[in-house]
Amino acid sequence: MEVEMSSETPRAPNARPSGAPGWVAIPAPLARLFKKFPLLTYPPNELPARSPSARDVATLYVFISNEDALRGLPSFNPSCLKWQAFLKLSGIDFRVVSSNNHASPSGALPFLIPPSSANAPSVCTPIASNKLEDYAAQHGTSNVPAAPDFKQETYESFLSYQIRNAWLYALYLSRPNSALLSQLYITPVSASRVVRTTILYQLRHAAETEILKSMGVPAVNSDALYRGAKEAFGALSAVLGSGDWFFGDASPSLFDATVFSYTHLLLDDSLAWEDRALTDIVKRFPNLVQHRDRILQICWGSKT
Repeated sequence: MEVEMSSETPRAPNARPSGAPGWVAIPAPLARLFKKFPLLTYPPNELPARSPSARDVATLYVFISNEDALRGLPSFNPSCLKWQAFLKLSGIDFRVVSSNNHASPSGALPFLIPPSSANAPSVCTPIASNKLEDYAAQHGTSNVPAAPDFKQETYESFLSYQIRNAWLYALYLSRPNSALLSQLYITPVSASRVVRTTILYQLRHAAETEILKSMGVPAVNSDALYRGAKEAFGALSAVLGSGDWFFGDASPSLFDATVFSYTHLLLDDSLAWEDRALTDIVKRFPNLVQHRDRILQICWGSKT
């Protein structure tokens, strides 16, 4: 995470006159040494070029590699990608920065820092993800439709439970995908084998706990998770039908961005999925694949 540095630095205290009493008397040999080599206070280092004092665009902090952040590519985390895509669909101008949950004021990513300028240098209050829809409504240039509540609640359950649980299993618990999990969340954190082993255990334990709590079962069953995901993607495919966007909207909504956050990551060739069960499930529904491609083209065009 980028750190704002203060332009003020402590000043060195005024030198005392020779022979004046002080809190600590400097031994004569040291005093003679300092007279030959006086202590200097150097000016503060300048901020890096990528940390301008005035941010003319908003900054979205997400899980992403530093290289992909510089290119403005999609996040590899569904929760972050959902809002990254939604803000783009809303016409919000922003840049992305690599971050982690520990850097977030709310303890979770993503969060957004609104733009500031030299004329308004006051510190901007971070905006948590649950406030991003309101922010987009106020500052976006595109009118993103809102899905009907009764429909959205029904189909969001597929994303929040069946698909999310299968995603957690595939990435965090499926042994063939251990290399991908390490690449995304473990290797960038530390070179220490002990630290990496600890992080791996914590991530897997958290994922297993969340799955068990969500499903209310005593043990994780991968076959049941993938069956549930297949049913959920099938239901989403049915409601999308032959239309471009969910619920017959003329343009993509937050719900479209949420579906995209999973389908894109499962279809993204740059992610080396070894356990491809979820990827194969999504590919069974051509309209979901095409839906993903449409949003990818609108939001990222030729960058990906």
